[in-house]
Amino acid sequence: MNPALLPRALTAALAAMVMAGLLAMPQAGAQTALDKVSFGTNWVAEAEHGGFFQAVADGTYKKYGLDVTIVPGGPNDNNRMLLIAGKLDFFMAANTLMSFDAVANNVPVVTVAAIFQKDPQVLLTHPESKIAKLEDLKPLTLFVSKEGISSYFQWLKSEYGFSEEKVRPYTFNPQPFLANKQSAMQGYVTSEPYAIEKSAGFKPGIILLADYGFNTYSTLIETRGDLIDKKPDLVQRFVDASLIGWYNYLYGDNAPANAMIKKLNPEMTDELLAFSIARMKEYGIVDSGDTLHDGIGAMTDARMANFFDKMVRAHVVRSDIDYRKAYTLRFINKGVGLNLRPKN
Repeated sequence: MNPALLPRALTAALAAMVMAGLLAMPQAGAQTALDKVSFGTNWVAEAEHGGFFQAVADGTYKKYGLDVTIVPGGPNDNNRMLLIAGKLDFFMAANTLMSFDAVANNVPVVTVAAIFQKDPQVLLTHPESKIAKLEDLKPLTLFVSKEGISSYFQWLKSEYGFSEEKVRPYTFNPQPFLANKQSAMQGYVTSEPYAIEKSAGFKPGIILLADYGFNTYSTLIETRGDLIDKKPDLVQRFVDASLIGWYNYLYGDNAPANAMIKKLNPEMTDELLAFSIARMKEYGIVDSGDTLHDGIGAMTDARMANFFDKMVRAHVVRSDIDYRKAYTLRFINKGVGLNLRPKN
């Protein structure tokens, strides 16, 4: 399931939790002691979280003086609430829209790195429809979720002139799409194409929205502003070690991470893990664009401003929020791990 489709709206009650008594952060002891750190993901363990598991499994976090516990998310979990309440130190936010929402609701969480340079959101098509580019989708019936309608589809309307008249509800069941060859279905490039191939026996066409200008960052590392203020060195070490974990997961021996993922998520298979990793590489989900010179996790002010302007035009976010409070470049763009990328 696509975690970007989980509800983004923050309630006033959630924002009020910030004012509640936060749990004290662990203090570093002797020089040889490891700082205990907790990191909550936004879904069950999967390849899309692989770099973090890699950094645990291969000892990278430990080399950076960290004892990291990964707390998987799921359909009935809200790890972001636990971050805000002080029960987690870091959280994996789905995309930049969540960051903008936090600013709009005065919730003091800050994005410190963007693991996915491209959001994996795609629209899948039948080979018979011969879709070659995004605009070709306009005549088709589009299966889009409620969250998709309120986010990326508003961008499709404002930037490409799509109409909601063609939209039908997507309930994470592919059968309506499979039954209608003149339709398209939302999904993640790392998972839904695999599911269609296995269940229906054909390779769907793939339109990756990021390649057409939907340039949100995705799979963000998010923390609270107070942790940045009080323990910037800990934040830096967690970010650096996570980035190295991602290089090792993509380009090194990822067996240790995959073993952890399968243990936490028994439904995960080696075949799906391999598919997801291959798609992340093929489409440049993690390592492309600015990461080629600044390293995995990169963000830029220019891109944040560009995406914010698009979302304002699409009436997805308010124009009066200070979106610059949503993130900081303090801990990234330093080329950490660049030496681990294969030269070819």
